[in-house]
Formats: sequence, structure tokens, C-alpha cells
Amino acid sequence: MLLAKLDDDKAQDVVFIDLKGKSPVADGMIVASGRSHRHVGAMADHLLRALKEEGHGKCRVEGLPHCDWVLIDTGDVIIHLFRPEVRQFYNIEKIWSVEPPARTATN
Repeated sequence: MLLAKLDDDKAQDVVFIDLKGKSPVADGMIVASGRSHRHVGAMADHLLRALKEEGHGKCRVEGLPHCDWVLIDTGDVIIHLFRPEVRQFYNIEKIWSVEPPARTATN
């Protein structure tokens, strides 16, 4: 549901990282980029609404006022939404030894 929602919202460079057996904090992590502050904020808002409709209304959220990097902790999955330059700076995928998706002319 989360990946489909991000796809609907035209998230860029979406990566799912399986954390089972690697971290006691969560089972998975999603990292995605938005084109601007507004796009990141809209994606976060849409995800939070969808999660609430699915019965996951108690998600922890950080970063919404500025929307450079929004973190949504659902308990089982941690979602990181970035503006591209912020994502590149923090390079979350490298921490978990996952290569970021290759940029293409259509991205």
C-alpha cells in the first residue's frame, strides 16, 4: 500500500530496504524523493491519511514544517521522504549498503 501510494504521488527514486534480521527497530525502510518542499509535504500528507484509513493513525512524524526530510515511523516500516539534494547529502542507502537507483533521463 505504501509503495503504491508513493507511485501514485509520483515519488522519485523509491527504494525499499528489507531490515528483517538487520535491525530491531523496524522490518523495512522506504526512501523516496520529491521534487520540491511542496511535493515532499504532499506525499507525507497523503501517506499519513492512507495510514490512518488503514488503522495506523499513531505514526510518529518528524520534519513536516520544513519538508526537506520527512520521517514517518509506522512501527513496522520507517519512511524517509527527501528533497533530492538533501537525500544525496545524507545518503541513507549507503548506511544500509543499498545502492541508490540509477538516474535516468526520465527521472
